[in-house]
Amino acid sequence: MARLDLDDLPPKIAALLTGLGEGENLTLVQHGVVVGRLTASTPPPVEPVAPVEPDQHAREVFENFRSAIEDEF
Repeated sequence: MARLDLDDLPPKIAALLTGLGEGENLTLVQHGVVVGRLTASTPPPVEPVAPVEPDQHAREVFENFRSAIEDEF
């Protein structure tokens, strides 16, 4: 899936994209030719993630680092 960061776009275009209502269409045109169409929709709800203890996170990061070093050498 392609991803487009609105922060990378000019403000006018970002405002146009974020201002689309549910089900509204946006037609992409280049040199007078339609090159794509976008339909606005509401993103699905994200399930909350349980907080990770700082020690557990540090252990996971260290373990991933150690594994990467061992694989490299």
